Amino acid sequence: MKILGFTLLGLMYMCGSPSSEVENIGAMHIENDVYADEQTVPNFQVATTDQKIIKTGRIRFETNDLLQTRTQVLKAVEASNGYVQNENSGKDYSRNFQELELRVPTQNFQKALDLISDGVAFFDEKSISRRDVTEEFIDLEARLDAKRKLETRYLDLLKKANSVKDILEIERELSVIREEIESKQGRLNYLSKQVSYSTLTVNFYKITVENGITKSYGSKILQAIKGGWQGISTFLLGLIYIWPFIIILLVAIFLLRRWQKRNAKKKNSSI
Repeated sequence: MKILGFTLLGLMYMCGSPSSEVENIGAMHIENDVYADEQTVPNFQVATTDQKIIKTGRIRFETNDLLQTRTQVLKAVEASNGYVQNENSGKDYSRNFQELELRVPTQNFQKALDLISDGVAFFDEKSISRRDVTEEFIDLEARLDAKRKLETRYLDLLKKANSVKDILEIERELSVIREEIESKQGRLNYLSKQVSYSTLTVNFYKITVENGITKSYGSKILQAIKGGWQGISTFLLGLIYIWPFIIILLVAIFLLRRWQKRNAKKKNSSI
């Protein structure tokens, strides 16, 4: 009898469970499935994907005509369908220089480099680097896809929500997910632009003063002689400006010495 009583109570409890608990359990299963999909990022093979390479280059050389070289660089950029991102110019002790930072389509990088290098006999610097971002690119795409699927499932949950608490909770989760989607999409767009357009920095200069050892040393000696003469001239001009003070000083010295001699004579005569 006791066993039969417990069995009846169990059946009554199971039949009397609210439907909302079943819905909540179903929602929990959906959310668990969602997070499982998000954490399981597809394992793509890099070999089946185009390589994503960020290419950068830098060259530096001497020229006899800054204007002509700049024109040549700009023509090379135009022929390569690129553009000038930054441009700097200036001068130092012995040269004038210009530097252009170019952005050219990656497939035209070598073409632009060849056109700019035409006629250059010697490079002070020539460096080209390549950074493979294929793995990061694939990882971002996979995670972005997972986040979008997660967003879709939360939107489905939002449609089924029937309480203010559930709606607010789901919308808060959606806000976090969308921020992550925007962040990953922004990074992906940046990498795509860096891959599609390469950066080439071109620095060229012109020597303005001969800087051989003998010539430079001789010019320094001549400059020192000129500086010494200018110093003497400045000193003499200064004396001319203060001549009244010099005369007063000489008179004062003369009177002081005369007074000292008189005192000395008086002391001798008294002895």
